[in-house]
Amino acid sequence: MINLIKITLCSLSALLLAGCGAYWNQPLAPQEARIAEMTEQTKKLSELPLPAKPIVVGVYNFKDQTGQYKNIETGSTFSTAVTQGATTILIKALEDSKWFRPIERENLQNLLNERNIIRTTRDEYRRANESPQRLNPLLFAGILLEGGVISYDSNLLTGGAGARYFGVGGSTQYRQDRITVYLRAVSTNSGEVLKTVNVSKTILSQSVDVGIFRYVNFQRLLEVETGFTKNEPTQLAVQEAIEKAVEVLILEGIKDELWSTQEGPEKDKEIVDAYLLEKELEESTGLYERKYLNHDFRHVANANFGLALIDGDLTSGILDYKAGLNYKYRLFPSLSLGADFQIFRLNSTARTNHWWLSQNFLIEYNILPHDKLSPVVFGGPGVLLFADDSPELFLQRWDSYFVLKFGAGVEYSVSDRLSITLNGEWNPTFSDKIDNVINGRRDDYYFSFGAGLNYHFGSKKTKLKTNQ
Repeated sequence: MINLIKITLCSLSALLLAGCGAYWNQPLAPQEARIAEMTEQTKKLSELPLPAKPIVVGVYNFKDQTGQYKNIETGSTFSTAVTQGATTILIKALEDSKWFRPIERENLQNLLNERNIIRTTRDEYRRANESPQRLNPLLFAGILLEGGVISYDSNLLTGGAGARYFGVGGSTQYRQDRITVYLRAVSTNSGEVLKTVNVSKTILSQSVDVGIFRYVNFQRLLEVETGFTKNEPTQLAVQEAIEKAVEVLILEGIKDELWSTQEGPEKDKEIVDAYLLEKELEESTGLYERKYLNHDFRHVANANFGLALIDGDLTSGILDYKAGLNYKYRLFPSLSLGADFQIFRLNSTARTNHWWLSQNFLIEYNILPHDKLSPVVFGGPGVLLFADDSPELFLQRWDSYFVLKFGAGVEYSVSDRLSITLNGEWNPTFSDKIDNVINGRRDDYYFSFGAGLNYHFGSKKTKLKTNQ
């Protein structure tokens, strides 16, 4: 009975923690029609300063150029992955910006037919002494907007995590897709392409599920499942990308003095400076939304401090101090050669503790060399020296031993020249004398853990080559 209560409590906790999105937000009845959602980009468009004069633009067709169908696991489908109403979304974005006066061109034939019907009807029913009533002339566009949704990349990033123990567990999965939009402004006077911009937007899908499948008693099986899935609407992603493209087109036009704000040059300069700052940040951001760092310094000096722990024949090892200096030369952004010098104390027992020196040649591999936070792995051979006076039998001053170093850690870039490191190392010594006890067939080894500060220096004139 107690086990049943425990399992029930676990299942309720799982429901509350993992299934709250499903249970607190699940639809319980049909929902009424509502005004469509506004994106954050819609608000930014509406907050732009007013133009000196709105620009009359025509949009004939802003279409899906991907030709891609929805990706499903159970079979084929003829439903497209991207909405076919991108032209309507673009016209709405142009209206929201207040910088453009869009005119009807997508269904121009319908407009012309209707105008002909109006003329015919007026001619038939006007009186004999009345003069013909003309329709107002159609507006013509000074600029045509062309382009479309040019790519839809599925499964750009996928992953997940899960765990299960004695029939109780859960898992989570995610998938990231991406759409890319191109928009260009064409002068109807000369046919010149005045400006072309492109914008990308990711689409996120997430799922979480938790379950219990366990026998709580003889012939009594408890099974509980819960979960939810959230998919970012593709239509909203397309809308946000198109709205961002319209904003970028306006700002690029102000920068190139194709048009200006109502408030004049000072306001133009203010918003262009803010746009250039945003553009610089975007250009330094990689494909997976991480800031790109050049890391083009050739030399790195490191000072580190930490703890050391021996693992030998005795079980009484105690953490003690260590310090070190390191230098490495970067051959490539991800690969470095270097040397490491450390002084540390290995405390085998409360009374047996000695100072040691080690020097190693290292090869280091930086897994994400252009990110602010990157995992690193390193290793290499070296020499271990006993560095104090000892009355014990096996150890003599300056005794030396061959040692290997294997380590892993992380490096976080604080600035171009400074970075912080955290790492752990495993050091096999190929000797059973390190703890001054020879016992068994296993050699002694020791662990070390440290935090350090890197200083990057050297010429920045020669850029390191990298494969993106």
